[in-house]
Amino acid sequence: MSKPKSWEVTDDFWMRVEPLVPVKQRPADRPYLRKAGGGRPPKSARLVFEAIVYVLRTGCQWRALPFERFGSCSAIHARFLEWKRAGFFEAIWQAGLAEYDCLEGIVWRWQSIDGAMMKAPLAQESVGPNPTDRGKKWEQASSAGRRTWRPIVAHRHRREPARRIPTGIGAGKDQGATVEPAAAPQ
Repeated sequence: MSKPKSWEVTDDFWMRVEPLVPVKQRPADRPYLRKAGGGRPPKSARLVFEAIVYVLRTGCQWRALPFERFGSCSAIHARFLEWKRAGFFEAIWQAGLAEYDCLEGIVWRWQSIDGAMMKAPLAQESVGPNPTDRGKKWEQASSAGRRTWRPIVAHRHRREPARRIPTGIGAGKDQGATVEPAAAPQ
C-alpha cells in the first residue's frame, strides 16, 4: 500500500475528526418554501475537510482547488466559513492538544510561541512554477549603475526625423546609416 499524500485524510484521522464536525441545523421557526431534501445534495464532510487540508498543505488559493477531485471551490469555501464560525477548527486544535498531552505530556508551566511567515512547503510541488515568471531572465547579470534591460531602438515620436547611427570609428556627420522605424503592418 502506498503512503498517502500529505493532504489526504486517512480513515484513522477522519474517525477522530468526524465527531467534531458541526451539523447544520435548520431553524424550526423559519418557514421553508421548498421541501426538505430538495436541490443538490451537500458535499460530504470528509471531502470538504480533505479539500481544506489540501489548501492548507499546498498553499494554493481556493480557486485553484482541483475541480475533478473536490468539485466547486466556492461550495468548499462556504463550508469552511461555516465551520470556522461554528468553532470547528478550534475544537480540532483543543482535541489535538489533549491527545498529545495524554501521549507525551505538555509542560503547561512554561510555553513559548514562535512563528514564521513563509510559503507552504508543498506549494511548488502541487501547483508548479509561477506563470508570471515565464520569460524572465534570472541569470542575466545587470550592468553596474544601469538598467538591466534597455530597448534596442530608442523610442521616438513619428514626427521626429530618423536618427543617424555612426557605422565606424571616427565617422563624421555625413557618414552613417539612417535608422527608419519599421512600417506598421496593414
